[in-house]
Amino acid sequence: MIQVRKGTIDDLPQVRDLVMELAIFERAPNEVTNTLEDMRRDGFGERPIFEFFVAESEEGIVGLSLYYTAYSTWKGRTIYLEDLVVTERLRRSGIGKKLFDAVAEEAKRVGAKRFRWQVLDWNEPAIEFYKKIGADLDGQWMNCTMTEQQIQEYKG
Repeated sequence: MIQVRKGTIDDLPQVRDLVMELAIFERAPNEVTNTLEDMRRDGFGERPIFEFFVAESEEGIVGLSLYYTAYSTWKGRTIYLEDLVVTERLRRSGIGKKLFDAVAEEAKRVGAKRFRWQVLDWNEPAIEFYKKIGADLDGQWMNCTMTEQQIQEYKG
């Protein structure tokens, strides 16, 4: 029996474990520098900047959908799904869809004009799922990122 619910501060240790599991799946475990303290501050501090849903079974948290509100100057309020992860042994059991649905419902609830996320070009199961639900997969836009070090060194 899987229950999807809003995440709480007490869920963060298990959430971070899932984030690490996702990083391993995405072949980048050394890229995770976010700490539990960072997550507590950023999700539950004075100015929270993310929210999340968890999928919970009798054994604990087995899935996560973490999102935040962004803003498009063309469209307005946007919900951005940062991570959707289900523990490996339970993938393809419908838990990911339940977590995705929870964020989609949240986007409706808050009146979002856009719901966005990314998927790695080699993650075929996820790509097929997104195609199946009718999402637009746009290969035209390129991702641009600056690391913490690049931000600190940026001279403008």
